[in-house]
Amino acid sequence: MTVRIDKWLWATRFFKTRSLARAAVLGGKVRLNDARAKPAKALEVGDVLHIQKGEEHWVVHVRELSERRGPASDAQKLYAETEESRTMREALAARRKAERAAMGDPGRRPDKRQRRQIVRFKTERDA
Repeated sequence: MTVRIDKWLWATRFFKTRSLARAAVLGGKVRLNDARAKPAKALEVGDVLHIQKGEEHWVVHVRELSERRGPASDAQKLYAETEESRTMREALAARRKAERAAMGDPGRRPDKRQRRQIVRFKTERDA
């Protein structure tokens, strides 16, 4: 059995649609065995995929082939992520979380009374 890269990426839930998976492969965001590939390239069990989606980067080994998109628990059985890839993604997620926490609470929008005060202040200043 052979499966196209874009179908497999969609079935394993790396991308929400097949067209997004196809665009990522064409854009060079997915590499098959350290080489660029076309969306119709056939995958084989044991192939290594480097998948980049935004800031996240996965290195996965193909365990099984499937053209069908099923539950996420079944999709995770189709590949094995390398330990190095997992630790890098977790470190990146922790860093992003720490940066968000350091920024503090953005606050809230002004309520009706505060908006009126702002308008009154601006009109008095302009007059």
